[in-house]
Amino acid sequence: MRASEQDGTYPRPILRRERWHSLDGVWDFGFDDADAGEREAWFAAEGAGAFDREITVPYPPEAPASGIGDTAPHRVVWYRRRIPRAVLAAGAGERALVHFGAVDHRAKVWLDGRHVAEHVGGQSPFTADVTDALRPGTDEHVLVVRAEDDPADLAQPRGKQDWQDRPHAVWYERTTGIWQTVWTETVPAQRVHDLAWVPDPTRGVLAELTLATVPSGPLRVDVELSHDGEPLAAGSATVRTPRSSIDLVIPALRNGIDREDLLWSPERPTLIDARVTVRDAADGTVVDTVDSYLGLRSTGVGRGAFLLNDRPYYVRSVLNQGYRPDTLIANSGTGELRREVELVKEMGFNAVRIHQKAEDPRFLYWADRLGLLVWGETAAAYEFGSHAVELLTREWLDLVRRDRSHPSVVTWVPMNESWGASDIPHEPAQHHYSLALAELTRALDPTRPVLSNEGWEHTDSDILGVHDYCGDPEELTRRYGDAAAFDAVLAGPGPQGRTLAVTARQIERYAAGDAPLMITEFGGLSLRADDDDFSYTRTSSDTQYAALLGDLFGALRSSPIIAGFCYTQFMDTAQETNGLLFADGSPKLPMETIRRIVTGEKDTPRGPAA
Repeated sequence: MRASEQDGTYPRPILRRERWHSLDGVWDFGFDDADAGEREAWFAAEGAGAFDREITVPYPPEAPASGIGDTAPHRVVWYRRRIPRAVLAAGAGERALVHFGAVDHRAKVWLDGRHVAEHVGGQSPFTADVTDALRPGTDEHVLVVRAEDDPADLAQPRGKQDWQDRPHAVWYERTTGIWQTVWTETVPAQRVHDLAWVPDPTRGVLAELTLATVPSGPLRVDVELSHDGEPLAAGSATVRTPRSSIDLVIPALRNGIDREDLLWSPERPTLIDARVTVRDAADGTVVDTVDSYLGLRSTGVGRGAFLLNDRPYYVRSVLNQGYRPDTLIANSGTGELRREVELVKEMGFNAVRIHQKAEDPRFLYWADRLGLLVWGETAAAYEFGSHAVELLTREWLDLVRRDRSHPSVVTWVPMNESWGASDIPHEPAQHHYSLALAELTRALDPTRPVLSNEGWEHTDSDILGVHDYCGDPEELTRRYGDAAAFDAVLAGPGPQGRTLAVTARQIERYAAGDAPLMITEFGGLSLRADDDDFSYTRTSSDTQYAALLGDLFGALRSSPIIAGFCYTQFMDTAQETNGLLFADGSPKLPMETIRRIVTGEKDTPRGPAA
C-alpha cells in the first residue's frame, strides 16, 4: 500500500507488515497501592489478583476516556488482557510479538504467567517476544502488565505531568501506565528489525537496515523505491551481518526540474514509497517483506536562516502540548491526530513544536503526508543527577531512533528551558550535560539542527531559540528591530531574565549566521480567562484579543533578523488558557482571521518554499 493510501491506523508507519492486530479496548485493571502484586503473583495466568475494574486502553487511568478517571496518585497499576489464540500465534519459523507504544514509566510484562519483557521509559516503545511463553493447547492467552510510575520522583522524565497533587501553573494531570496503542504482530524469525532512511536530495537515499538475528547464511536485501506507482530506483546487497547499508541512486534527481517534483516540503509533501525484501541468497526464497516510505528533503541552518532543501525557509510554528481533555496525554485515534495536523495548517502555520512529550508516530505520519514541519522533543525531568541523566539519555536515544526517518521531523530538542539542569551557567556538570546531549544527538543524526537547550542558556545550539512572553508589541519591535538591538538583548539577562547564550562559541555562531535567531515561544494570550487560569497576557474581549494577537505576530514578522517563530499555543490545555483554540477545539477567532494574523495579509514569501 502506498503511503498516500494509508489510513494512518498502523501504529508504526515507517515499517509495515500485514499480519497485525490491535489490542486496544477493554482490559482488566487494578490499583496496587500496597505494591503486593508481584509477591502475590498477580501475573499468574490463572491468578485472580486484584483486577477489580475495567479500563479502556490506551487511555491512562487518570483520563475520563479510560472509564476510570482517577487522578489520585497511584504508584503501581496492573493490566490484564485475554487474547484469542488466533490473534497471538506463531507457526514454524515465526515469532509472535506484542508491541507497546508507550507505558509510563517502568513496565513488566508476562504472558501466560511467564515473564517476557521489562522496559524503563514512559515515552519510548518496546516489544515483547512472547513466542516461547505461548501455552500450547489453549484457546486464549493471558497478557499481564505491571506499570510503576512514582509521582514524587523528580529524576524521572515527566514533561508536563505535575508532581503535586493537583495541576498548577503550566503542569497538568499525571499519566500512569499504558498511554499509546498495544498491538500484536506475527513475523518471520529472521526479519527486518529496524529500518531508517537518510535522504540526499542531490542523488538519492541511504537505507540503513538492522536484521533481527545474525544470518545463518548469506541473505540478499532488495530495496525498491517508487512514486505514484512509477519505479524510481532499486538496489540490492548481500549481507552476512545484522546491520547493513544500501546506497540507492535516484536517476531522476540529476535533472533539476524532476528533482523539484520529488522534493518534500510543507507546500508539496511528496512521499516516496519503499519496499524492502529479504531473501535467501542461495535460492531466492523470500524471508521477509516490509513496506515503508520516505521524503527527499534536507534541513540545516546557514546565512542566518533555517534551510529546507538548501533554501531559506521562514518557520511559522505553534506549540502543541499534546494533552486532550478526555484522553490527557493519549489520543482518541488516527482521525484526531490527522485533524490536529489539518487545523495547524489551516491556521497558517507550517510547523509545530510538540512540547515536552514524544507524540504518537501516527501524528508524524500525518505530518509527513499532509506537509507540516515538526520539532522533535521529549519529556524533561525536574532535578539533576546521574540517575536523571541516565533515564533521559536512554529514552532520548530510543526516540531519535524511532522518529529519525520521518521527513516532517526537522529539528531535535533534547532539553527545554534548563528543566532538569537549572544551573547550566554555574555548574560544570550541568553545562557538560547540555553540550553532551546536543553532541550525542548530532552523532545519532547529523542531518538535522539540534538545540542544546530551548529558550535560553544555550551552550551549542544550531538555532538560537529565544522564549519571550512580552505582551507589548512595541517592546518586541525594540528588541528585535535590527541586529544592534538584539545584540543588546543577547548581552543582557534576556527577555525572561535568563542569559540567552552561556558560551562564546554560541555567540560567535549566531554572529556568523550559523545559529539563526528564532522566537520559539511567545504570545500566550488568553481570552476572558478565569482567575484561576494561567496565561502570560489576559484580554477581555474578542476585539482586544484579535488586535493584540495581530500586533505581536506583526512585530516579529517585521524583524529582519528573526528566522521564524513559535506561538504559545495551539489549544487551551487544562488551566493553561493560552490557546488559539478553546479546549473543545473551537477557534477563539474565525479561522480565516487567525490565518491572516499568522501569515500576514501582505507577507512576502521568503525563498521559493516559504
